[in-house]
Amino acid sequence: MEGNQTSVTEFILLGFPLNTSMQMLLFGLFSLFYVLTLLGNGVILGLISLDCRLHTPMYFFLSHLAIVDMAYACSTVPQMLVNLLSPAKPISFAGCITQTFLFLSFAHTECLLLVVMSYDRYVAICYPLRYSVIMSWRVCITLAVTSWVFGVLLALVHLVLLLPLPFCGPYQINHFFCEIIAILKLACADTHINENMVLAGAVSVLVGPFSSIVVSYIHILCAILKIRSGEGRQKAFSTCSSHLCVFGLFYGTAIITYVGPRYGDSKDGKKYLLLFHSLFNPMLNPLIYSLRNKEVKAALKRMLDKERS
Repeated sequence: MEGNQTSVTEFILLGFPLNTSMQMLLFGLFSLFYVLTLLGNGVILGLISLDCRLHTPMYFFLSHLAIVDMAYACSTVPQMLVNLLSPAKPISFAGCITQTFLFLSFAHTECLLLVVMSYDRYVAICYPLRYSVIMSWRVCITLAVTSWVFGVLLALVHLVLLLPLPFCGPYQINHFFCEIIAILKLACADTHINENMVLAGAVSVLVGPFSSIVVSYIHILCAILKIRSGEGRQKAFSTCSSHLCVFGLFYGTAIITYVGPRYGDSKDGKKYLLLFHSLFNPMLNPLIYSLRNKEVKAALKRMLDKERS
C-alpha cells in the first residue's frame, strides 16, 4: 500500500458511461456549447470595453463575471471533451490538482462577484442620489479585487489540505473533471477534515452570500414598490431581473450540490447537476444579460451599425 500511495502519477476520469455513438454526439453538443460560452462572454466583454456608455460600475462587475465564466468553462470543459474522445486517457496528478484548484478559485470568485453585483443594485435603487459617491471607482476596484483574492485563497486552503493525502488504486475518479469530493473518495486516509472544510467553504461562499443577496433584494423590492412612476418601477425591475436569473441558476445548483442532503455523494445525479453548473451556466449568463438588458442590446446594435458603415 505504501508503494501505491507514493507512486500515483495520474488519474482516470470515468466521465459518462455511454456507448461510443452517444459520446460522439455529446462531444459535438458540448463543443458547440463551449464555443457559444466563449463567444457570448467574449461579446459581452468586448461591448463593455469598447462602448463608453457601458463604463459604469454595473458593467464593470459584469465584465469580471464574463471573465470568470470563460475561465470557469475553460477549467473543466476541454478535459471533458478529451475524455469523450478518449475515455481511457488519463490525466496527470499535477494536472488534476491544478484543475481542482482552478475550478474552486473561479467558483468561489463568481459567488462573491454575484454578491458584489447585488450590493451595486441595492445602492443604485435604494440610494440613487448617493450612488456615484458610494460606488466610486476606487470602491468598485476594491470589491472586484477582493472577490478574486478571497476566491483564490479559499481554493488554496482546500489545496493545502488535499496535497498531503495518500491515494490508493484504482485511481479512477467518478466524474467528468477533478471534482474535490470525488478525489477525496480515493484517499487512503481520514478525510473528515477535508470534507468538513468543503462544507464550511460552501456555507461561507454560498449560504452566507445567498442570505445577504436575499436581504438586499427584499430592500430593493420595498424601494421599487415605493416608486410612483410606472416607467421608473419597470426600469428598476429590469435592471435587477438579469442578475436575479443568473443568481438563481448559479446558487441553486451549487447549494443543492454542496450543501444539500448527502453533499459528498458524487454519483450520477450530482455529476449531471455539476455539468449544468459548469457548462450551461456560463453559456446562459451572457444570453440572459443580452436578451433582458436594453443597454447591452443597444450597445450591440451600435457596434453592428458601426461595422456596417
